[in-house]
Amino acid sequence: MTIADRWLLPDGMDEVLPPQASRMEELRRALLDLYHCWGYDQVMPPPVEFLDSLLTGTGTDLDLQTFKITDQLTGRMMGASADVTPQVARMDAHSLKRQGPVRLCYCTNVLRAKADQHQGGRSPVQVGVELFGHAGLEADGEIIHLALASLKAAGADEIHLALGHIGIYRGLVEAAALSDEQERALFEALALKSPGQLAELVHRSVSDPALADMLMALGELHGDASVLRQARERFAGAPAPVMAALDQLEALYKGVLARFDVSLYFDLAELRGYQYHTGMMFAAYVPGYGHALAKGGRYDDTGRAFGRARPATGFSMDLKQLATLALVSPSRGAVWAPAQEEESLNAAIAKLREQGERVIQALPEQRTGPAEHSCDRRLEFIDGRWQTTALTQETST
Repeated sequence: MTIADRWLLPDGMDEVLPPQASRMEELRRALLDLYHCWGYDQVMPPPVEFLDSLLTGTGTDLDLQTFKITDQLTGRMMGASADVTPQVARMDAHSLKRQGPVRLCYCTNVLRAKADQHQGGRSPVQVGVELFGHAGLEADGEIIHLALASLKAAGADEIHLALGHIGIYRGLVEAAALSDEQERALFEALALKSPGQLAELVHRSVSDPALADMLMALGELHGDASVLRQARERFAGAPAPVMAALDQLEALYKGVLARFDVSLYFDLAELRGYQYHTGMMFAAYVPGYGHALAKGGRYDDTGRAFGRARPATGFSMDLKQLATLALVSPSRGAVWAPAQEEESLNAAIAKLREQGERVIQALPEQRTGPAEHSCDRRLEFIDGRWQTTALTQETST
């Protein structure tokens, strides 16, 4: 191994340096304050848990993303958290056991076994909120509104919101009484958005002409709000859950437009998180990014394995990605203090720091000066007391 190899980072792992680290911390505080104002309590899940609880009710996708290690104390398998949402669901169901709606928020590092194909890194800082205990559309609306408010707070000017509902696909597949193998093939065709493959599968697997037409329509129903009108026409006579899902999407659409200036897009064949989501799903995009910056939806009954099935809805984001939305705020500057140990100087430095000032005291024989440390003022002993004076370009060396 060469010397250079010793500080190479693993693929997908990155470090955050100044000033971006300061920007992330500033944004973290702003978002958690925002969630506090909406009534969300912060939680801090552990970085690792036993696999039995960490992967409960999450499907196979999260299992593949989870780093697995052996607990030296018990010999049991543990996993590093790759997604905070199941952990927060466990907290609600098992640890808190509160009655009625529970609002929780978090911001913590997660670790993923492979890079997310949409977001890149394997070590995102996941920030998000979860609302448990309310199955109504009002809870879904609150989650979407808070996701959009989060993006606005991070500096997003133009937001594109994609809405979908897993209940449409589930309702049609259940009515068609497909086998597991047939449903798996249909799912893959819709995920690949392959009309030819979809047509062949539907023709071979669905005997009811009306249901066959509805399943074929799924691959075509994506676009602006006119998609909802087209869907009502194409799904006329569909099972009740399908029409209820369309009603929910229309209500969410109207609620978003009443409060936010965003462009809306519908994709009724969006099956992301199929094993996980149980109702509405959404993804928020910002120009310049080829992936969603916020993703969420309804995932009822995740807490069932912990003895308490609860309605649940929420969203999550990567703080690292959000921090790139706006330029880093210019530093306020700092005060340069001389390298000497003197009681009145120490008192002056302490007072400035109590006032929120950044004070950098030189160390004995230090060769770098105030300019290298972004200082715009210095402490000087004038008229019998320590005072801050502006640093000019000539005096900053």
